[in-house]
Amino acid sequence: MKSDNYPFLKNLKRGRFFLLAGPCVIEDEESPYYIAETLKKITTALDIPFVFKASYRKANRSRYDSFTGIGDEKALNVLRDISREFDVPVVTDIHAVDEARMAADYDVDILQIPAFLCRQTELLVAAATTGKVVNIKKGQFLSGASMRFAVEKVQQSGNESVMLTERGNFFGYQDLVVDYRNIYDMKKCDVPVIMDVTHSLQQPNQTEGVTGGKPELIGLVSKAAIAAGADGIFMETHPEPGMAKSDGANMLRLDLVQPLLEHLVRIKEVIDFV
Repeated sequence: MKSDNYPFLKNLKRGRFFLLAGPCVIEDEESPYYIAETLKKITTALDIPFVFKASYRKANRSRYDSFTGIGDEKALNVLRDISREFDVPVVTDIHAVDEARMAADYDVDILQIPAFLCRQTELLVAAATTGKVVNIKKGQFLSGASMRFAVEKVQQSGNESVMLTERGNFFGYQDLVVDYRNIYDMKKCDVPVIMDVTHSLQQPNQTEGVTGGKPELIGLVSKAAIAAGADGIFMETHPEPGMAKSDGANMLRLDLVQPLLEHLVRIKEVIDFV
């Protein structure tokens, strides 16, 4: 892994990991700033490289009437403003070829490929050709080893700045399970490997059309991921997950982020110095 390909990792120290965190989606034009400011203060105090995460639009929803966003331009402007105001890189999902250039034009630093779309060659190539870092989420239907082909699509398009994110595998119709061997296998690609701790705890395809989750296991999954060698942690957080307009069932409450990160730092220090 060459840190030059990932500007936000240049100051990554031994005994530390990096964090991608924020709300599931830009759900208004005010609250993301508070979340970003809070996370920036926490990660600065703990010396953890931080990337603010929020989808500018949610394309993969269970029901037609599910909340998808406040409008693409409004949401992308919020992301750009947060990046400038708090001096942090930002990451957001893209879902179609034309969205790659649009997000890049709003100064998004990392283009994220949703898990369901990780095999879409045209989307991967479009993201790669922007020159931005490309974070590919492993499909819930794929092994970690098979993700090398997605990495190769980006690299063969002339972009060496690619990352992989583990987010669990389907376990029956309405549950996910994390196989930590996937972290080991994806690290063989010599790219940063991230653990998406909150989406891995989803319970998708619930009969009422709203995704469930097990947020009480966020600590367990994230600690095990750091112990297994994950380079970064991805999590969605909100001041009041019960009021969130998307994925509230598996988010970590914002005031619980700092104590969890403190635990993870101690685990990472032990892993790196043993």
